[in-house]
Amino acid sequence: MFHFTFGRRGALLALLFMLGIGAQAAARAEVTLRIGYQKSSTLMSLLKLQGTLEQRLAQQGVKISWYEFSSGLPLLEALNICHVDISADVADTVPVFAQAAGADLTYFAREEPSPNAQAILVARDSPLKTLADLKGKRIAVTKAAGSHYLLIAALEKAQLTFKDITPAYLTPADGLAAFQTGKVDAWVTWEPFVSSAERRQNARVLAGGQGLVSYQRYYLSSSAFAKQHPEVLALIYRQLTQSGAWVTAHPAQLLGPLWGNLDAATVEQANAHRSYRVVPVTRDSLAEQQRIADAFTQAWLLPKRIDAQAVSVWQPPAS
Repeated sequence: MFHFTFGRRGALLALLFMLGIGAQAAARAEVTLRIGYQKSSTLMSLLKLQGTLEQRLAQQGVKISWYEFSSGLPLLEALNICHVDISADVADTVPVFAQAAGADLTYFAREEPSPNAQAILVARDSPLKTLADLKGKRIAVTKAAGSHYLLIAALEKAQLTFKDITPAYLTPADGLAAFQTGKVDAWVTWEPFVSSAERRQNARVLAGGQGLVSYQRYYLSSSAFAKQHPEVLALIYRQLTQSGAWVTAHPAQLLGPLWGNLDAATVEQANAHRSYRVVPVTRDSLAEQQRIADAFTQAWLLPKRIDAQAVSVWQPPAS
């Protein structure tokens, strides 16, 4: 009787144990990682196209849902309200606006500076020749984008402020349309829009970012996701570094379709302006974030001054 009771109890415990394992496995299999990205999110878009990240995460029982955004600010707004879990690279200005709005986000990777990956464009036959000529002009720019900070820095160099111009806050697509139809005098944007406009829309670079801004691009996660799934961030970080090395060392044959079927010459020109070296985020690397925040505060574009160091920073494992 003793052995019979023990056998039934052991079988019951074994069944419960197996059910527990099965439930855990099912829970892992049901995890969905929601990634937000933009057309300019080159490395993440390559991973999406090649399926590499999905293959690696599937081995951990994680599937991916992809969400495309027109610009960085709505992407980080979606991240803040937990509509997405991970943000592909956004310009260095965007997290500053998100932080000012009270977002609880974690920096987990960055691309090294690419100052010439954005520029102030004018028509090739425009009478505008210097930054000082921007005074009194209507200028298209995407709010909170890196190009927004470039415009602030360029105006400051010319001893101008936003009060001296008429800003038109437009998405890249709307900015292009306004530029093509002459509704704005200048357009501040980033690659691949810069090279495409030069080659297709008869645009001329009035000023690039060199000597004005660094233009780093950051990858972010919701802080909750970073705490719950550090192993997923570690895998994504490794994949991004490998993708960055690949796109730097090889012809950009995959980027044309990603960028709206741009021709090879335009892709190569745009690609040459980007740094795709993915590195960890350090406290020192956030120094320009503070300069950006202060510039937007002084321009009355942020409601209050923020401490750019008062953020969460994830570090990849040493191995």
